[in-house]
Amino acid sequence: MTALDQPRSLIPGPLSTLQRIRNLGTESWIMLAGIVSLCAALLALLVMPLYSLLSKAVEDDKGAFVGLANFQEYFSSAGLVQSIGNSLTIAGLTMVIACVLAFIFAYGITRSCMPFKRTFRALATIPILAPSLLPAISLIYLLGNQGMIKGLLFGETIYGPIGIMIGMIFYIFPHVLMIMVTALSTTDARLYEAAEVLGAGPVRIFFTVTIPGAIYGIVSAAVIAFTLTITDFGVPKVIGGQYNVLATDIYKQVIGQQNFSMGAVVGLVLLLPAMFSFVIDRHVKKKQVALLSARAVPYHPKPHKVRDRALLAFCVLMSLFLIGILGTAAFASLVTFWPYDLSLTLAHYDFDAVDPNGWSSFYNSLKMASFTAVVGVVVIFLGAYFVEKGRGFGRLRSGFHMLAMLPMAVPGLVLGLAYIFFFSRPENPLSVMYSTMTILVLCTIVHFYTVSHLTMLTALKQIDKEFESVSASLKVPFYKTMLRVHVPICLPTISEVMMYLFVNAMTTVSAVVFIYSPDTKLAAISVLNMDDVGDTAEASAMAMIIVLTSVTAKLLHGLIMKSFTARHSAWRQRTG
Repeated sequence: MTALDQPRSLIPGPLSTLQRIRNLGTESWIMLAGIVSLCAALLALLVMPLYSLLSKAVEDDKGAFVGLANFQEYFSSAGLVQSIGNSLTIAGLTMVIACVLAFIFAYGITRSCMPFKRTFRALATIPILAPSLLPAISLIYLLGNQGMIKGLLFGETIYGPIGIMIGMIFYIFPHVLMIMVTALSTTDARLYEAAEVLGAGPVRIFFTVTIPGAIYGIVSAAVIAFTLTITDFGVPKVIGGQYNVLATDIYKQVIGQQNFSMGAVVGLVLLLPAMFSFVIDRHVKKKQVALLSARAVPYHPKPHKVRDRALLAFCVLMSLFLIGILGTAAFASLVTFWPYDLSLTLAHYDFDAVDPNGWSSFYNSLKMASFTAVVGVVVIFLGAYFVEKGRGFGRLRSGFHMLAMLPMAVPGLVLGLAYIFFFSRPENPLSVMYSTMTILVLCTIVHFYTVSHLTMLTALKQIDKEFESVSASLKVPFYKTMLRVHVPICLPTISEVMMYLFVNAMTTVSAVVFIYSPDTKLAAISVLNMDDVGDTAEASAMAMIIVLTSVTAKLLHGLIMKSFTARHSAWRQRTG
């Protein structure tokens, strides 16, 4: 009797999902539980809050469904609609200016023979260590009504689009620069040699070889600049004056007018350009091709006095701008009474005298940043490990990876607002976390999840899959291989992600401005509140405390990793 003659029930067929689950071993159960838990966490901490935001946008203040009535009201308000145009204008102009400045700076670092390249690159990271409120406060001291150099504006006011753009250029410059440097660092010297042999001049080579080779990086940098500008809250809040943008509109609707439904509408409107930018960036990266082949020749710039001196002068001026903004905030925090009494004092660092929370807000920030760094790096490493090194459950791992990409497209202000609507509902069992330190930590981890996930994923991709094959053949559980092999090899990346989370948690404002409580008030929020009530010097002092904390953490991290590498990672060092 052939197989065709046998009863259908006796013919071997594909196992059902239930049967496959029953046949799982202990190791597979652990991996399945880990992936499912992480997926559930992102669904609860990202997707469900965004759904609550969408639901609130079609309800009135009493929770009754009103359809698109809130959107009709929004677009019928000339003032609110004007904010869309203002936001797009500011974001567009800032994007162009910041990208041009960062490109020239990066060109000097990568394509010239000017001196002090490492110094300039280190100085360019200054804005990352400061909250976005700091440049706005410094610009008021420099170019405000009582500013030191207010005459440079030729009668124009700093309180408006000019101030927002200058402040945002300071804030986003290092983010754009890092992408530009990467784009310009990857090139094949043979292309330049071929162009020179064909008789092309420097200008033509620049537009036919340099720009096309870096075009994907330039587009990514432009997308990052546009997104960061249109979604930032700190700079326009402090120095925007009467020039309304979408980010400040959300704050005014929620905090000022307690109109949560309209705040949800503005949040969704703000989400659209961020999502659009994210889609463009993903589309560009899919089209990107490798610029270096196995036969590529590294490009080494040749000395050129005029070019090198011009780029050196530009980098000096740009560095002075960055140092000047930071130095102004430091000086303002030490001056007795600007601009009438310029004697130095530490009185402005007595935060207990001007703020009910005093120094406790700084300690809250330290606590929140530490928990974010430690908890975040563990969760992010496990998520990246399951995606890259996991065995089986391909669709589930791919689904989690897609979820991990979503936070990049959600502005911090929108995420914080969504957390209000989702976690404040009494029927939600997770509402016990509302107004606690836990929700601040979780929101911050989710807000900065995507970049950390991609960084960790890149590090894990560089580890040969032979490690997993050997472990499987020796029947070594995956978690032992992970702890003994992958964690030690990825330790430099793990430490970098920890620092990334710590510094961003110390400086973030937009993601937490709606969900903190009096007991969990953070240092960056104190800067905002002190500036609101006119205690600008004290706000500068708290901002400088944040900067000093970030700098100290970076220095300690560098020393610890240098010592650890010397002792335990000698195999990384080149010998001979």
